[in-house]
Amino acid sequence: MPRVLILCTHNSARSQMAEALVRAAAARWGLTLEVHSAGTEATRVKPEAAVVLAELGLDVSGHTSKTLRDVPDAQRFDYVVTVCDSAAAGCPVYPGQTERRHYPFMDPSGGSLARWRAVRDQLGLQFEAFVQALHAGQAAPPSYVDSPAVPVA
Repeated sequence: MPRVLILCTHNSARSQMAEALVRAAAARWGLTLEVHSAGTEATRVKPEAAVVLAELGLDVSGHTSKTLRDVPDAQRFDYVVTVCDSAAAGCPVYPGQTERRHYPFMDPSGGSLARWRAVRDQLGLQFEAFVQALHAGQAAPPSYVDSPAVPVA
C-alpha cells in the first residue's frame, strides 16, 4: 500500500486539509493509500480547517497537530509532499525510493472563511490530480503548476 506524507510547518491548516482531501479522493478512486500529515513543529488544528472540511462532509475533529516524531515509520514513505515553502526548505532527507513533491499553497490562517474555502478548493484540485495520477499508474504531478487539474493564474 503506498504511503503518503503531507508536510507543512505547523500541521494546523494546509497539511491537515490535504490529508483529509487525499483520503477522500483515494476513496472515490478506489485507491488504497496510507496517508499522514505532519509539521516541522506541532501546534493545534485550526478550527477553520475543520469548518471548511465539514462543508464537504469531511470530519477532522479527531485530528491532532503532529511532527514527524509522531508519525509511524516516518522515514518510509513513497511520497512526501510539502505544501508550504518553509516545510520544503526544512524537509528531512528521504531515502532514494521516496518521491518528493512541492505544492505550495497560501496560508489561510488569519483570513476569512472565504480564504479558507479558496485554499481548500485549490488543495482539493491538486490532490485530486495527485490521486488520479497514482490510480492511473502515472507519476504524481511534479509540481503544483504542472498539474493539469489546477488552472494556472
